[in-house]
Formats: sequence, C-alpha cells, structure tokens
Amino acid sequence: MKRPTGTPTRTGRSPVADKRSQPAPAKATPRRVTRHRKPKRGGILGWIAGFVTLIWRIVWGSVWRLAMTVALIIGAASAYFYVSLPEASELFDGRARGSVTMLDRDGRVFAWRGETFGAVASDQIAPILREAVLSTEDRRFYRHLGVSPRGIASAVRINMAEGRGPLEGHGGSTITQQVAKLLCLGETFDPTRFANEAEFEAECRSGGIWRKIKEIPYAFAMEAKYSKDEILSIYMNRSYLGGGARGFEAASQRYFNTPASQVNASQAAMLAGLLPAPSRLAPTANLQRSQERASVVLGLMAQEGYLTDEELAQARANPATLSQAATARAGGYFADWLMESGPGFLTSETTEDVTITTTFDQRIQRAAERALQQVFDEKVKDGSTAEAAVVVMSADGAVRAIIGGRDTRVNGVFNRATQAKRQTGSSFKPFVYAAALEAGYSPADRIEDGPLTIRIPGGRNWQPQNYSRNYRGMVTLTTSLAQSLNTSTIRLQEAVGRDQVIRVARDFGIVSNLTTSPSLGLGASEATLLELTGAYAGIRNGGTSVAPYGVVEVTMQGDDRALMGQTGGFGERVISQRAAGQLIYMMQQVISSGTGTRAQLGDRPVAGKTGTTSSYRDAWFVGFTEQYVTGVWMGNDDNAPLTGVTGGGLPAEIWQAVMSEIHDGLPELALSTVSPDGSGIIMSSGGSTPQVVTSGSADDPLAAALAGVMNSVEQQNSGGGRVIGAPSTEVTGGAPVTPGDSVGASSDDALSRALQGILGGN
Repeated sequence: MKRPTGTPTRTGRSPVADKRSQPAPAKATPRRVTRHRKPKRGGILGWIAGFVTLIWRIVWGSVWRLAMTVALIIGAASAYFYVSLPEASELFDGRARGSVTMLDRDGRVFAWRGETFGAVASDQIAPILREAVLSTEDRRFYRHLGVSPRGIASAVRINMAEGRGPLEGHGGSTITQQVAKLLCLGETFDPTRFANEAEFEAECRSGGIWRKIKEIPYAFAMEAKYSKDEILSIYMNRSYLGGGARGFEAASQRYFNTPASQVNASQAAMLAGLLPAPSRLAPTANLQRSQERASVVLGLMAQEGYLTDEELAQARANPATLSQAATARAGGYFADWLMESGPGFLTSETTEDVTITTTFDQRIQRAAERALQQVFDEKVKDGSTAEAAVVVMSADGAVRAIIGGRDTRVNGVFNRATQAKRQTGSSFKPFVYAAALEAGYSPADRIEDGPLTIRIPGGRNWQPQNYSRNYRGMVTLTTSLAQSLNTSTIRLQEAVGRDQVIRVARDFGIVSNLTTSPSLGLGASEATLLELTGAYAGIRNGGTSVAPYGVVEVTMQGDDRALMGQTGGFGERVISQRAAGQLIYMMQQVISSGTGTRAQLGDRPVAGKTGTTSSYRDAWFVGFTEQYVTGVWMGNDDNAPLTGVTGGGLPAEIWQAVMSEIHDGLPELALSTVSPDGSGIIMSSGGSTPQVVTSGSADDPLAAALAGVMNSVEQQNSGGGRVIGAPSTEVTGGAPVTPGDSVGASSDDALSRALQGILGGN
C-alpha cells in the first residue's frame, strides 16, 4: 500500500517533546536524614559527668595559660641573665681574698693560707679528671640544656626514701645549676645586707625553693651563652676542694704536688670525691675517709665506661696518697705567726696571690716535734693537761721552728709560743746580771745571799726567799746566777738600779710591760716565749739585740721584684761585748753545775737559764749553742699550777731533747760571740772570764789592747772578786736605788781607758 505523501496534519500531541516549550520539572523533595543521637543520661550520673567535664576544661585552660606565662617569665629572666653574663674566663677566679703561699728556707712550699688558686681551662685538665667529675656529679652533662627534670625527680625519690623532705639532701642539680650557685646567681657582696662575706656565701649556697627556682633561668642563660666546656671550666676552677684550695689545679698541687693535667685515676677520683663535702673529706683531715670516697667514685667511673675492670682494680689497689709536704703539715704555728704579725694587706687581708719566702726550716721543725712528743710520751703522765711551746731561732733572730702547743698539726688555733704572755720567773735574771756587768761588775764579784726585807708603797714589806729556803751567805755573781738565788739577785738589782735592768731587758726585746716593783728581777712581769728567746739571742750575739723575724722576701705571684724584704735581724748594741762574754760564761755554769744540768749536751758548749714562777704555774728553759737559740715553756692554759715541774726539770729535758735532735750531725763549736759590725773580734770562754782574741791580723793594735786589758782583769779577779755593797734592808717607794760601792764599778774602767788611749793615738 502506498504511503501518503505531504505533511501530515497534527491533531493530537506530538510524540517528540519540544524542549523549548516543555515546563521545568518539579524539584524532587530531598530525603530527610535522621541522625541517631545517644540517649541522654538521666539522673545523678549525668550531672557528675557534666561537672567533671567543666572542671577539666577550666583546669586545662588554666594549665596551658599558666605554662605559657611561666615559659614567658623564664624566657625573659634567661634573656636578662644572658645579657649580664661576662666572658667565661672572667668567672674562673671567684675568691674574695687572695692566697699566701709560704716557702721554707730551701724554697719548698710548706704552708698555704687563704684560698690558693690556679686557673686552667677544661682542656688543660687530665681527661681522667674530667671523667671523674662527670661520673660523680652529672652523667648527662653533655645531653641536657642546663636543667635535668629526670635528675631532680630521682633526687626527690631518694630524699623521701631516706626519710627527708623532697628538697632536703640530694638536690638533683646539674653541673650548670651548681655553677649558677657558685656564681651566686650573678649577685655581688653587699655589706649593707650581710655582716661579712662568709654570711653572703652561706646565703648563696642555701638550698631554698626560691633560689632553686632562680637557678633555672640562670642555668638556661649560661647554656645559651657558654659552651659546655666553658661551663665545665668555670665549675672546675671555682669549686672549693678543702685545705684552702679553690679549683682542681690548686687542689692537685696542694695534695699531690702535681698539676691537674698529670693526675692519675686514683688521684682524679679522690679530687672529684671531695666535691660533696670538701672540708670533711679533705685528705689532710682524714686520708682514709678520703680514700674510701675515692673508691666509690672509681666504681661510678667504671659504670660509665671510663675505666676497664683491670684499670678499676689497679686504681683501687693503689689509692692516692698525699705529697710529702702535705703529709708533714709542718709549720702550722709558724705560718699562723706570720699571718698575724705581717702587714694585713700582704697576709690575712690580701686580695692578690702572695708568695712569702721565710726562715722556716722543716728539718728543725720535725726534729723539735719528735723530741717534744717523746718527752711527753715517756715522762708526762697520761691525762695531763699541761701544754708546752718551743721556739728555735738562729743567733741573728731568724726563726727556724715554732711549736705553739702539744697538738702540732693544726692551724688557726691559739699559739702559746707567740700569743701567750706568762710570767718569766727566774729566766728573767740574766737581764739583771747583764745590767750589772755593763755597769762594771764582774762574774767574780761577791754579794750576800741572805734574808732581805724591802718596804714597798703602802707600808708593806716584801721578803724574797730562795727556792730552797736556805741562804749561802757571800757568793759570787756566777754562783748566784748558776744556783738561781733570789735574795742575792734582788740585792744586785737594787745596787744596779731597776731602771737599768728595765732598759737592758727592753733593749734586748722584752716589749711587754715590765713592773717597776722590787720583784722585777724574779720575773714577775710577763712576756711571750718568742720575746724571751729573741732576747737571749741578743746575749748570744755578744750584746747586740735582734728582732725575731720569719719573712725573708714577699712577692706577688708572677712578679720578679720583691714587695718587701727581711723584716728583722740585728738591732742596736745593748751591752758591751765584754759584758756579753762574761754573761755567757756565767750562763754556761747554769748548765754545767747549776740548776740546768739536765740540759747538758755532752761535750757541746751550751749556756742557758731555768725559770719557775711562784706556785709553779710556769716553767721555762731558754738557752743557746753556737748554732741555735731555743726557748721552752710549760704550763696550763687555765693557769693552774704544774705538779712538781720546775724549769730545771721537764722544760730543761725538752730543751735538751730538741737541741740534741736539731744538732745531729752538726760540729761541736765553742760558744763565742762575733761582732756583727765585721770587726772580727771573737770572745770565747776561758778561765773565770772570757778572753778576747781576734780572727784578724796578729798585730792588730785594738785587738791586742783589748786582749791585754781583759787578761789583766781575769788575773785580778782570779785572786778574789770585789764585794758589792748591799743596799739598805729597807727601801722606801718603788724608785731604784743608787748602785752600791764596788771597786771598778765606774764607767771609767780599764777597758774604757785602753780604748780611749788607742783611739787617741797613745
């Protein structure tokens, strides 16, 4: 069938939609999604949960805000401290005072005072020493930022486990924090806040909470400013290690006489072990305790891998020991004397490091200490509280040894040789006889030993008595001194004049106040042992006084020029050589046949004098040989009487023991006096009076005249001395009386006339 052609007529809807005219379809309604909520809790549990959530939000908000605030404060404080910190090397020396190093007569160190110091960088210290310090003080030093929370927590746990408070005992401080404490957190000494520097340092080292808090930003500042090695250098230079040593270099030299760069493992462990308690653990205080602490440190070093098992065993088998100088600790009293008697700006108050070359002789000091100990061990009963002091010096006043008490290994304690003023007793009598001999009397002159009454101001009578309560009648001056007779000595004193006796004693060096009463000649006045020994040295010198001295030279560390030289020595002439030579002869008789026979040294010529005060409170023996002058004192500190001790007893025995020790190996020289003016005149004992000879030319007219005069005087006296007119048995007032009549007592004696003739050309 044929399809129709043409356009069909549309009578209905077109099967093809006209998109242009088609209406927009209606939007589909979105599906409603229903969220499944947790069912609400009801009741009390819901309220609790809400409250806890609220508290947590408040706490958390406060904590992070507080943490932020603290961090800002610490940061600001650290920045402030950072700006104020100087260069590391400027912080090495933290001492308020300088140090005094003392050398003996041979140039060897024997004592230190103040805080010795030797600055060294950490790379100049032996690696084993650095490792010992890190092992015992801060194992994580190179891994923390200045503060170790882990270390603090560990310290708190240990403290509480040991029954202490959390911040009592172990502090958990790092080395950086310890340096902050050593630097006192940058504070300086303020005299308006602290009574002294010791109080200031104690405050700096206190472990209060506030100071602990301040340490934290200061430690952070140091960690930012300095390298770890610089912080360690500050620590190892400023730390106090006992014995007056500040820093490891000073301590190594002090204890081992070895620089810190050369210490071995045992020495390093001992030094590091001193850090917690330097005064108590110092090897000079208790070597065994220090060695035990060092063994603990060695174990810590092995745990950290710094020592092998073999090295650990070897170090423990060979613990560190003190050097010879540190072991001896000789010269403590001598050093104290120099510190108290020297100028303060060079000794006790010095701000610099000072070296003092002294007259001290370690051999003599040790010999004297041994002798003193031996006498007390053998002849003094156990439990005795009696004390003793010894001074040894050369004839020119150079002090060689001082013992200020029975305990010889001390420093900074009461020195009985230089500080104790005690009545001298009969050891003062040589000055009475020196004044008489100078006035023209001779050893062979005679004076009465018998009852004597002297009226003193106030209408009272004074009646001196002899120790034996017996009297010998007419005796020579030699016998009177040798037997230490009291009444004859007082008669001689009154004949010569007390003013002359006082003058002679003072000119010889007795600087203490001397009484003007008649008891002057019996030693009623007080003096120190050093004064009295120095005065006897003047007699030994032939009548020329000396000033006892211990300083030869003072220099600043690093300087070649001396700041100060010798501080004593020969002084002015007090009595003539003739009088001195006669007095030496008389004092020889004290030891050969008088009250001092226990002081004999065999064939060695010696001279000296005993001394005992009333009620036996003090006992003395002072004497000399050609080489040394030595004084010994015994007594009680509370001035209680000694039991059965006189100057001719234990003091003479101590003197004999000391002099025997220090003269060991020395030649036996005849006692003589040499003129310090270089004239070459020597006075040696011979016959009843000394003779004058010369070491110069045989035809020296002065020497020949002196020898002739003295020999004629000896011949005159050999037939019997002159009788000294005794003063009245009643003397009013305290004024000295005129010397009694005596042939040749005039100053215009034979010696004077001879000298005048020689000087006048006759």
